[in-house]
Amino acid sequence: MASIIIIGPAHPLRGGLATFDERLCRQFLNEGHQCSIYSFSLQYPSFLFPGTTQYSSEPAPADIDIHTVINSVNPFNWIKVGNRLKKERPDIIVVRYWLPFMGPALGTILRRVKKNKHTKIVAITDNVIPHEKRPGDHSFTKYFLKSCDAFVTMSEKVLNDLRTFEKTKPAAQVLHPLYDNFGDAVSSASARQELNLPLNEKIILFFGFIRRYKGLDILLEAISLVNEPYKLLVAGEFYEDEKQYLEQIAHLNISDKIILRTNFIPDSEVKYYICAADVIVQPYRSATQSGVTPLCYHFEKPMIVTNVGSLPVMVPDMKAGIVCEPTPQSIAEAIDNFFSIDANHFTPFLKEEKAKYSWAKLTTTLLGIV
Repeated sequence: MASIIIIGPAHPLRGGLATFDERLCRQFLNEGHQCSIYSFSLQYPSFLFPGTTQYSSEPAPADIDIHTVINSVNPFNWIKVGNRLKKERPDIIVVRYWLPFMGPALGTILRRVKKNKHTKIVAITDNVIPHEKRPGDHSFTKYFLKSCDAFVTMSEKVLNDLRTFEKTKPAAQVLHPLYDNFGDAVSSASARQELNLPLNEKIILFFGFIRRYKGLDILLEAISLVNEPYKLLVAGEFYEDEKQYLEQIAHLNISDKIILRTNFIPDSEVKYYICAADVIVQPYRSATQSGVTPLCYHFEKPMIVTNVGSLPVMVPDMKAGIVCEPTPQSIAEAIDNFFSIDANHFTPFLKEEKAKYSWAKLTTTLLGIV
């Protein structure tokens, strides 16, 4: 059995990365390994964080050892944490990399660790080339990647991006495992009652943080073009100025078709939003992998996704959902097409596809690649 440390966000930080890291830690523990998480005491300076708060209001997981110690902007802290991990001598460090801003901190910590000549470093690279580019991205990413021994990606696009930086070190692609830690599915009716949503309407769901690359504005335009008066439920926090979206809704005269729940969705409510919807739409302009997709698979909910990044690979057309182009007209046609199909058509395909999204496959790859 191995001793493993995960470096990445965890409670009290919130969001998909923290949820993923905690679930991955549990998988290692369930397999008999020693595992803990080294998380951030300061993840982002407040002026760089686009949401309302970085912190969860839910209780800390009782079954996971989380060390809240990394300050992303303090070089003295990076050296201190690196020396601490060097002395701890885990067999493997699994480090999350999702944003070049983290490159200097993580790269410095890992360089200190590697001085023990024992610990192997495997990076789960969620993104190598970010969705929203900033000065320094290339240099920060290059600095980080040089500190790692191997890489795991969750999409072919990220693997290809990685190979533009690092051509020789071991790398593998694994499908994003299911988010199976949000509880069991509930009926659509009970989910809608829980959320005070209309019981007899056809509901389309946009779920997750609202950023330009996710294409909510394209979906709003599509809603103005559909043939039936479907309701669009937007569930997730604005990570950019909400004014442009509110003005677009008013301009398109679709306010009667939109339900806005644009606060952060706590883990305890996730299942109700997914289960309340008839279909989840991911109208992305660009994408690597998506954490929403495995969430939908867990609850066996069909999806409409745009033909970008790994989305059409993760959501086979007319099986787990419908693939369309990232344009208002194409998305509108896909929505109308979806509701013209027997509601049970997608269920057997969703059950078949979800079997591929295994946490054990991810841990086996992480342990075997070094």
